[in-house]
Amino acid sequence: MESVLSRSATLRDQLIVLGSGPEPCSLRLVEAFYQGHWYRYLTNVLDPGVLSGRDVATLYRSRWRIEDAFNAVKRLLGLAYIIGGSPNAVQLQVWMTWLLYGVLVDLADEVAEALSAPLGRISLEMVYRGLYHFTQAHHRGETCDPVAYLAEHAKSLGIVKRVRPRRNGEVLTMAHAP
Repeated sequence: MESVLSRSATLRDQLIVLGSGPEPCSLRLVEAFYQGHWYRYLTNVLDPGVLSGRDVATLYRSRWRIEDAFNAVKRLLGLAYIIGGSPNAVQLQVWMTWLLYGVLVDLADEVAEALSAPLGRISLEMVYRGLYHFTQAHHRGETCDPVAYLAEHAKSLGIVKRVRPRRNGEVLTMAHAP
């Protein structure tokens, strides 16, 4: 350990040096207590004025969002078995995934707002699947607003994730942990 930048009950931020000899590597070790567990993150951003310890933990916690996006979109659109190695095929799949995921997150965010619920409690998959039911209702002339329809039928469509107790008694939503 080289120097402690900050220390609290839920966050420890320090500069460390790895290796010895002519070129040791200075890094920042940020340790954050989250939902009953300590998580450790390394960064080469040494100045907490540029990136706070809290921001380091938050950024690392969301580092797999792109993987979640690809997994959800490939599964929902049935693209899990499409194999294309050409640069054009890969670019098309990346752009299609980002576009659909972005629209789906925006729609889920509006549904969450209509339900006064946090976005983390909304199932993107069930919002996507609920669009089928919305289009059927729309064709019958029953609705024209997807957000209002999804919010009104959120319970029957399974749009709001259930809150599940953890083994140690803590409450955990089915949102992602770090």
